Amino acid sequence: MDDDAVSEGDLASLTSTSQRRLGRARGRLADEVYDTLLEQLMSLRIVPGSRVTIDALARELGVSQTPIRDALNRMEADDLVVRVPHAGYRIPPPITRVRFEDMLEIRLLLEPAAARRAAERASAEEVSRLRRMLEEMEELAAGDGHLAYGAFGLRDAAFHDLVANSAGNQVVREALGRLHTHVHLFRLLYDREVTYAAMGEHDEILSAIAARDPDAAAYAMRQHILLSGDRFRRLFDEADGRVQDASGLDAGAPSSDPRHH
Repeated sequence: MDDDAVSEGDLASLTSTSQRRLGRARGRLADEVYDTLLEQLMSLRIVPGSRVTIDALARELGVSQTPIRDALNRMEADDLVVRVPHAGYRIPPPITRVRFEDMLEIRLLLEPAAARRAAERASAEEVSRLRRMLEEMEELAAGDGHLAYGAFGLRDAAFHDLVANSAGNQVVREALGRLHTHVHLFRLLYDREVTYAAMGEHDEILSAIAARDPDAAAYAMRQHILLSGDRFRRLFDEADGRVQDASGLDAGAPSSDPRHH
């Protein structure tokens, strides 16, 4: 046999290797598409109730339909989009007040404890990564427009995820990740003040973790969640007030029934 000839076994091995590389490349591209769509959701470029299709997204993002389909399937599993038979996907409405309060309650149970453990267990590299994230968020907070706002939201979520990961409890990390808290919160409004307020609170959390002070880390995280809850809760209060005002106007409106004239 010619020394340069490739055996069937070698060819199968090469094919398998190529398929694995192609699969990894496809997976990375699907991850990038997923992050791009999340950013658009959080920046309100894709508004609640709107319809999205694979064809339109493929044209907009300049990629094939396969990573779009993979990303949307993942988003559907995360309850971030709803599949509509024969019509693509639809963006669900924002979370309800009840859902918001439930998410806040579970965060208060898990995240201060995670911050406490992070102060005890985080490596020097993890602390450095948290610091780099805050630097990136500071640049994004100074940026203008919805895209910067959405990108800030993604980094905010990544900061909280890294705190949970540094705590060393993957069950807690996975539980918090499934909530997609920051996606839902940033979909509620576009408000630059949210980013500035969060920055100072994140600094307090990081300072406590870096100082290896578990009590301070837990306290800083708890305060951050409570203050964040107050910032977003006012949206529901304002919405409730508008409903009550409308109900009052309806009640006070003159009847069109001729018997009442």
